[in-house]
Amino acid sequence: MEQVILINEQDHEIGTMEKIEAHRLGLLHRAFSVCLFHENGDMLLQQRAASKYHSPGLWTNTCCGHPRPGEATIDAAQRRLGEEMGMQAILSPAFQFIYQTTLENGLIEYELDHVFFGHTNQTPILNPHEASDWRYISSSDLTQELYDHPDRFTFWFHRIIEQIHAHNPSH
Repeated sequence: MEQVILINEQDHEIGTMEKIEAHRLGLLHRAFSVCLFHENGDMLLQQRAASKYHSPGLWTNTCCGHPRPGEATIDAAQRRLGEEMGMQAILSPAFQFIYQTTLENGLIEYELDHVFFGHTNQTPILNPHEASDWRYISSSDLTQELYDHPDRFTFWFHRIIEQIHAHNPSH
């Protein structure tokens, strides 16, 4: 069973727990999100596979996940980028934030999300258990689509875009 790292709001580890149980109980745990950008500035999005246990079929950032106990968060981000998208990129920490929401299946996401940025011109090779589609999108088109169709995107992706705009208003 996959374990997550339970933390306090200062990101200090306080234990581990099976992933679904942590989401069922709504306990704060460590997570990460990767945002890859093409050399032209477009962001690489993935559409979550229909078989995902939450947020199936929704569009989101390039990849995301949870570090395993004893695994550095950036190492986990690199691992999941390969596992989900069949890609490699040099990643840099961008920002982090805490969010909480109840998902459509009653599970609770309560995560401190470490966001990493990277650049690539690669074409993804999707793992069909993780992602069903991908696309590059410009900042202006993404902003418009988030406004017109917010329900097509994951909850945390909306928060990531808010944070990107807060940290870099020109994006």
